[in-house]
Amino acid sequence: MGIRLYKPYTASTRNRSVSDFSEITKKQPEKSLTSWVFRAKGRNNRGVITSRHRGGGHKRLYRLIDFKRQKIDISGKVATIEYDPNRNARIALLHYQDGSKGYILHPRGLKVGETVISSLEAPIFIGNCLPLKAIPLGTEVHNVELHSGGGGQLARAAGACVQIVAKEGRFITLRLPSREVRLVSNNCWATIGQVGNVEANNIRIGKAGRQRWLGRRPKVRGVVMNPNDHPHGGGEGRSPIGRKYPVSVWGRPALGQKTRTSKKYSNKFILKRRKSS
Repeated sequence: MGIRLYKPYTASTRNRSVSDFSEITKKQPEKSLTSWVFRAKGRNNRGVITSRHRGGGHKRLYRLIDFKRQKIDISGKVATIEYDPNRNARIALLHYQDGSKGYILHPRGLKVGETVISSLEAPIFIGNCLPLKAIPLGTEVHNVELHSGGGGQLARAAGACVQIVAKEGRFITLRLPSREVRLVSNNCWATIGQVGNVEANNIRIGKAGRQRWLGRRPKVRGVVMNPNDHPHGGGEGRSPIGRKYPVSVWGRPALGQKTRTSKKYSNKFILKRRKSS
């Protein structure tokens, strides 16, 4: 995967870059593995905005991704590598030996024509899926389950991977992309390798219109609003926020305030917190 840069023909192309899509082998998705999904666009059942800065955007067809890798001991051949508008990672279409088809996240380095399998005794090869207890220490994995049988939830974004640090008893110690170290059951499954499209975070949007295509509406700083719109608003000219610390629209502390529930059940499984931003 590479990044295509534009020459500055206009103000918007001066700082714009896109993926070159060189790894894509098919444009149209597998029709049997697509569905329509309602997009709330930040509104609840009464039409009231409950999540700001969302709305609009291009129409999307949802691809059904097999995060559980349920085809046990049935090998699948990589038929195509495709674009998915619902995520920044690429997806790979597998043709299984029993005649069925399925989408998986495309691991970095997996090529068309190669074979992958989900098995208790699968070899340690990119794209294969097996329990964490069967994977050697130091191996990089992705699409990791948090709860056995629940499907992959960890490390699903482009370029993400989780490293297996230690094994002790019924638990496996993992180092997550956020540098958090936590325990996960050794019966949870994971896929070998790193998620592909690793340069996705280097792409520069370049213009506001492209954000709108993605369904993201404009954001406005609180200090330029009126006092009835934001706690930071009001004042004469370019005035500061007028408070000891920044707050959100609803008056809650912002920018550094911990929001995780102090009594959350999974706190005991976290050995080291993620790095602070």
